[in-house]
Amino acid sequence: MPPPASRPGGRRPAYCPLPTTDPTMAWPARLGPPGLAKLAILLQLEESQWWSPAELLTQQLRQAAALLDHARREVPFYRDRLARAGIAAERPLTPETWACMPLLSRAELQAAGEALHAGALPPGHGLLYELATSGATGRPLKARGSGAFQHVWDALTLREHLWHQRDFGAKLAAIRSFPNGTAEYPAGIRSAFWNSTVSQIFGDGPAVGLHIGASAAEQAEWLQREQPTYLLTYPSALRDLLIHCRAHGIRIAGLRQVRTLSELLSPDLRDLCREVWGLEIVDLYSAQETGYLAMQCPEEGSYHVPSEAVLLEVLDAAGRPCGVGEVGEVVVTPLHNFAMPLLRYAVGDLAEVGAPCPCGRGLPVLNRILGRTRDMLVFPDGRRAWAQLGTSQFTRIACLRQFQIVQHAVDDLEIKLVAERELTAEEEAELRSTMQARCGHPFPIRITYHASIPRSAGGKFQDFICRIPEAGATAR
Repeated sequence: MPPPASRPGGRRPAYCPLPTTDPTMAWPARLGPPGLAKLAILLQLEESQWWSPAELLTQQLRQAAALLDHARREVPFYRDRLARAGIAAERPLTPETWACMPLLSRAELQAAGEALHAGALPPGHGLLYELATSGATGRPLKARGSGAFQHVWDALTLREHLWHQRDFGAKLAAIRSFPNGTAEYPAGIRSAFWNSTVSQIFGDGPAVGLHIGASAAEQAEWLQREQPTYLLTYPSALRDLLIHCRAHGIRIAGLRQVRTLSELLSPDLRDLCREVWGLEIVDLYSAQETGYLAMQCPEEGSYHVPSEAVLLEVLDAAGRPCGVGEVGEVVVTPLHNFAMPLLRYAVGDLAEVGAPCPCGRGLPVLNRILGRTRDMLVFPDGRRAWAQLGTSQFTRIACLRQFQIVQHAVDDLEIKLVAERELTAEEEAELRSTMQARCGHPFPIRITYHASIPRSAGGKFQDFICRIPEAGATAR
């Protein structure tokens, strides 16, 4: 593939990973004093994104081997697990030996608890810190991270900012979860800079934050008052906000870009943002316990996997790697979290594999992230399928402010609505008919009305929830 025009001088960098004196940080190499570690990693990421997939895989396995050696020595959970899989310390790590390692399920992660904690960290990995997921499904996860893990995460954040050419001196607004009693409407919170990582390297730009518990009307008023350049929020909150702004003709002066994270982003929401504000959405795919899993390409709009930080696989029902255009389960290994290694962790999401990106980056491509495997639509014959329910039919009904679909049983699909008025019989019938057509099955559907639909403790919101246990069902 010819070098992309966006590269300075149109030149592809030579494949040349830097040497390191720290075998636990084989790649990217940790160089210089702690204060410059993030910048050193960022400079390496700027080059490695242009390497070929084969070159990237070579370095992934190099770093994964260091992580495996550490897990074998320091993590009780993996001592027997690796031995049973036939992955011995003296055996070279290849794609074939890697595939022999059993997947780590979410249930196993929860059950293992402290058995997954490393007894000691390698020198130079910094302090331990606790991580916790929001528990959107009612089953929160607790995990651990380290300073080295955070350094790589921060460097990837900076690269994503640079990809999208953001102005670090402009105002950033975040509408998301904050600690209880923090960032409440109407004042929110203020900071002189986006975060410490950006401030240390690129200077200061103001930031403001508002708790996700604010209503769509309150969020709109706050944004009109603050007039940020960039907005960061959850897809579900953005949808409610856009519906409110469309109904009241509200635009946010000076807003250039909307960023979303933490939840599934539907194509319908991208269309709605263009319609209401004339803006594009830039999406991130991440999890608290793993870090970044994919970032939106600045040129093409698909998602690039940050191979420097995570070994991500998309596997079919038989455990084989999916090909281009195929949908499978996302399995990830964060390569630098030595505090709590997660080796081939099945995060519970589905994704579609993409072809090599025309932008020229060698980073793997995901066309779409489709949602949680544990929240799939269950059919009467036991099959499970991703609930391709869409949102456009909801956003077209002017009186609707919020919705959620819950499958309680194979013959009980509930649509929860928050609306200014109850729908007419004809509107309800059309909504049921549209939903059944998208499901491909005449599910019984009941419609209920609510004053509000609560978010999880971490502020996340799910459009579709399946309450049927997974046991006994087969994936489609």
